[in-house]
Amino acid sequence: MFNSRILENTLGLPKFSKAAVAAALAVAASAAWGANPGASLGQPATQAEIQAWNIDVRPDFQGLPAGQGTVAEGTKLWEAKCASCHGDFADSNSVFPPLVGAFQATKEEMKTGIVAKLGNPSEGFGTSLEKLSTLSTLFDYIHRAMPWTSPDSLTWNETYSLVDYLLNLANIVPANFVLTRDNVQQVQDKLPNRNDMTWNHGMWPGGKQVLADGKVLGNGGIPDVHNKECMKDCAPKPVVSSSIPDFAMNTWGNLQDQYRPWGPIRGQVTLSKAELEKAAKAKQAAASDPNAKVVELLKAHGCIACHSMGDNTLVGPGYAAVAKKYAGQQGVVAELTQRIIKGGSGTWGSIPMPPQSISEGDAKMIATWLVDGAKQ
Repeated sequence: MFNSRILENTLGLPKFSKAAVAAALAVAASAAWGANPGASLGQPATQAEIQAWNIDVRPDFQGLPAGQGTVAEGTKLWEAKCASCHGDFADSNSVFPPLVGAFQATKEEMKTGIVAKLGNPSEGFGTSLEKLSTLSTLFDYIHRAMPWTSPDSLTWNETYSLVDYLLNLANIVPANFVLTRDNVQQVQDKLPNRNDMTWNHGMWPGGKQVLADGKVLGNGGIPDVHNKECMKDCAPKPVVSSSIPDFAMNTWGNLQDQYRPWGPIRGQVTLSKAELEKAAKAKQAAASDPNAKVVELLKAHGCIACHSMGDNTLVGPGYAAVAKKYAGQQGVVAELTQRIIKGGSGTWGSIPMPPQSISEGDAKMIATWLVDGAKQ
C-alpha cells in the first residue's frame, strides 16, 4: 500500500492530501501504460469470435449441438468418405490403426465398463472402440478433423450418423438406433471401457475431489514421478525418433506461418527462405506455365503427402511412375479424372486412395498432365 506521509518526509515535499497524491500517481501510471504499446494490444473478443473458437465437445457433452443420426445414414457416409482409409468395417489397413474391426462389445463389458483383455498385452493393444472411455472424443475428433482431405466439412447430423455407425459396428447400439443429443449420455453409460480411465493422478486440477459415486478425481497434486533433475553423469541426450516425414513436411504450407509470432511455442520452419522465394516464383510462373500450375495444384490439395514427384512410392505411387504407365493414352483421361475424384484401390497395391475434394476441372487437369508425361 502507498503511504503519502513517507513520501512527504523522504522528499521534503509539502503536505498533500492522500487523495491528491493517489490521483497524481494514477495519472503517472496511465501515462506509463500509454507509453507501452504492448499494454493495449488486442480488443475484447466478440461473441462470434468466441463461438468460432469454442468448438470442442467436453466429456460431459457441453459443446455438443443438438442433432441426430442413424446407422443407415452413417453407413452411406462411411462408404463415401471414410472406408477408403479405414476399411468397410473400420478394420483399416497397414497404414491406419483399426477403429472397430472384429471387436464386438459383450453385455458384461457394457455392464462393468471395463474391457478386461486390455490389461493383457499378449492379447494385443485393442481397437479404438475397445479403449474409448468418453464418447465425446468421437464426436469432437470426427467433426473437427475428418475426412483427412477435407476436415471440418461434416455437418453435425452427419457426425451423429458416423458415430452411430461405429457404435453399431461394435455392438454397442442396435442397427435401428437413432443417436440424438438427448440420449448420448445413455450411450456413454454403455461404453465397454468407460470405467478404465485413470483419474487418481497429480495432474487433475482443483486438488483431490471425491464424487458422490465414490470416484476420486486427482490426488491433491502429488507428482506421478519422483525423479530429480540430473546435474552430472547424466544419461545420453534423448534422440527424437519420430518426426514429420520429409514428403509430408510442407503438405499444408510452412508450419511457422501457422503459429502466433508471440508466446512460448513457435511452429517449425518447414520451408527455408530460399524455398519460400522459390515457391513464390513458382506461383507466379504457374499463371502462364500449365505444368507449373498443375504442380501447385497438387501441393494445394495435399497430394504430395502420398505421391512423390518421381518414381519412388510413398503411400501411393510416384507421379513419374503413373505417367510412364499411362503416357500418351488420351483415352484414359476421363477414367483417371474420376479415380482422382472418387478414389480407388487395387491398381497400385492394397492401400486405397480416398476420394478427393477437388473440382472436376482441376482433376481433369491433373489427369491430362499425367498422360502427357508429368512434366515439371
